[in-house]
Formats: sequence, structure tokens, C-alpha cells
Amino acid sequence: MSFTLSTLKTAIQNYTENTETTFVNSLNTFIIQTEERILKSIQLSIFRKNASAQFTTSQFLACPDDFLAPFSLSFTNSDGEKVFLDFKDVSFVQSYNPDTRITGLPRYYAHFDNDNFIVAPTPSSTFAVELHYYYRPSSLTAAGDSGSTWLSTNAPSAMLYGTLFEAYTFMKGEPDVLQTYGQRFLEAMQLLKLFGEAKEVSDYYRTGQVIRGKQ
Repeated sequence: MSFTLSTLKTAIQNYTENTETTFVNSLNTFIIQTEERILKSIQLSIFRKNASAQFTTSQFLACPDDFLAPFSLSFTNSDGEKVFLDFKDVSFVQSYNPDTRITGLPRYYAHFDNDNFIVAPTPSSTFAVELHYYYRPSSLTAAGDSGSTWLSTNAPSAMLYGTLFEAYTFMKGEPDVLQTYGQRFLEAMQLLKLFGEAKEVSDYYRTGQVIRGKQ
């Protein structure tokens, strides 16, 4: 089983027996909400990539537009060695380097806001940077009626029951039905987690440990 945008929307309407205009117009929102829950709960290596940038003499580094969560951040020092920074809470990074005029080789980084990382200490020079990160893929809602995505093809149960849960919440449906959809979504998520993260465990020494971003 897999879904296109059209077949998923049809399934939601069939399960809920609801074709009311406001409900139908909200289906894209339910799908996007489900995708966001999946992507923020389970970090899949299929949605991981690299980006190159540069440290300047600023404590901030811009996040890519499609950034979801960090995997690793490193820079190349003056000896040509790759140095990995430790991921910390933003309050730790700010406390570590309260005077941003004091510079040095960066040791720590944190997700400062939606658009920036913060590093400490403030870089003393310009360094080439490599960010390895989890990205937010294009939504099924952007694929067109006959289009599909990795999630709609490889995680159809999670997409179905997650979207049903969002739809039934919107409808203020019966609690027992809502509970059933929620439970089936959690079961589908657990299977997806086992499928996606088993490889991370087996490749631990090759790839390093996953760092989860804040929800």
C-alpha cells in the first residue's frame, strides 16, 4: 500500500464519511501536520544531507532553509584538521562565552532560533564549515494529485492514521474512534522507527550518534 495525494485525501474522506467543504479544504493542513509530527519524532537517514558554509568572526551561523535538526557540525582548522563541535543547549553556549568579544576556536554550538546556530567561543578567524543535518522534505501536498513522497510510499500507515487523527480531532469526533486512530498512528510510528533507526544503531561507529533537535 502507498498513497498519492489524491488517494490519501480520498481515504480520509471515506474513513470519516465527511465531504463537507470546510473539511475537504482542510485536508492539506491535516497532511502537513502529520508529516511534521513524523519528521520531528523520528530522524531518518534518508532525510539527511550536508551543507558547506563558513565561520566568520560572528557567533552566529545561518541554518539552511530546509533545516530540521542537526546531526553534526565541524570546521577545518589552520592545520587542515576537521574539528567537531559538541551540541549543547543555547543557555549553555551563551553562559560559556558571555563576552562575545573573546574569540577562539569554536567548541560548542546550539540551535539559537529558527534561522541561526550560535557557537562558542566566537570564531577567531574564518573557517570552512560542514553541517550534516536532517532536512524537511517537500510535503505530499506540493506533489500534485498524482504525486507521492518517500513517506507516502514507505510509511503509508503512519500517514493514513496520523492524518485521520488530525482530521477526527478537527471534527471533534467520538473519543473512542479518536483513541483508535491515535493508537494505530503510534503503532505505525514505532514500526517506522524500528525500520529507520535500526540502521543508525548498526552503523553507530561509522556515523556517530544521532543528536535530536528540540521539538
